[in-house]
Amino acid sequence: MKSNRIESLDILRGLVMVIMALDHVRDYFYYGSFFNDPTDLETTTPVLFFTRFITHFCAPIFVFLAGTSAFLYGSKRSKPELAKFLFTRGIWLIILEIVLNNLIWTFDFGYSIQILQVIWAIGLSMVVLSGLIYLPYKAILVIATILVVGHNLLDGIVVQGNSFRDIIWYILHQTHRIVLGPNKMIVFRYPIIPWIGLMAFGYCFGKLYLRDFDQTLRKKWLLGLGFGLTLLFFIVRGINVYGDLLPWSVQKNTIYTFLSFLNVAKYPPSLSYLLVTTGPTFILLYLLEDKKSSLTHFFLVFGRVPLLFYFLHVLVIHALAMIGLTIFGGNWKDMILTLDVFANAKLIHYGYPLWVTYLIWIGVILLLYPICKKYMIYKATNKEKWWLSYL
Repeated sequence: MKSNRIESLDILRGLVMVIMALDHVRDYFYYGSFFNDPTDLETTTPVLFFTRFITHFCAPIFVFLAGTSAFLYGSKRSKPELAKFLFTRGIWLIILEIVLNNLIWTFDFGYSIQILQVIWAIGLSMVVLSGLIYLPYKAILVIATILVVGHNLLDGIVVQGNSFRDIIWYILHQTHRIVLGPNKMIVFRYPIIPWIGLMAFGYCFGKLYLRDFDQTLRKKWLLGLGFGLTLLFFIVRGINVYGDLLPWSVQKNTIYTFLSFLNVAKYPPSLSYLLVTTGPTFILLYLLEDKKSSLTHFFLVFGRVPLLFYFLHVLVIHALAMIGLTIFGGNWKDMILTLDVFANAKLIHYGYPLWVTYLIWIGVILLLYPICKKYMIYKATNKEKWWLSYL
């Protein structure tokens, strides 16, 4: 099946979607995952830490490639057409986050916990990008650099209230949760300033994938950016003065000191976090250029239907967790994740070993592959249906 899409970008997107599913299976199945942080060096193990760390690549790559896709989509359309698409799709994603995503994550029709996550951040970033695209290319690049490199200067601004101004700050740069009552809480999980910058970077990056851009030169750019940003991560992180909310420190042994070095902040994504995730990404894109095999096709399928896969895999994982809890003698209602479940630690003793988590992850991916493949073919053979670009 022929397509005008750039396969290396879709393969990369599919790869990170599959890896993302591992983190979400861990959320619902690993012992103590509802209450313990896998990056807490006091309680984690190296295997558990890296199970979480490799999934750090998912959100940045997905946001970055959303910007790249926007540039390529707009290369065949006028600026007003692109702006309209980005704005409307951004609003649509925000609605999906609030209404659908929260429901499948919690199964709570009362919406007692409203978590604003990555779909929300992508939606808001698209809305902002719909305005940025009218600026000159170099201006967008400068703004993206300021937002990504400079946003950690704002780390010292911390508020705790529930005023309108405080809420705006939570949306922009500070992770926070607001308790609105005994049965209502809003969690601002993905402050958007750095995500806007990353999407804008992705938009600028799209220029490398225009049809008339020399492939050899593109590969040089990919390799240079990859090694350059990775080296910059080690420099910034090694200086240990700026670029992350979590300074690294010497631990009980060399392995845990290295884990401390890699333990960068995701909420909001620090400069160090973005460097360590985007640097290797460019190297991977270099390696994926013109690569075709049964394995790359496998990831390609997921990369071409990311939104369907995202919602579907969370729904399946959550449903399996509920079934598993029932089979092993638990109360299935505890897997309806209301505020009461967390307040009373009802799942504090729930969970399975890490190897079970990996097996379930593989099973979920294999289960969803044929569904995603059928939908990929449907999208490819029905390009005239405008609404498919929103799904």
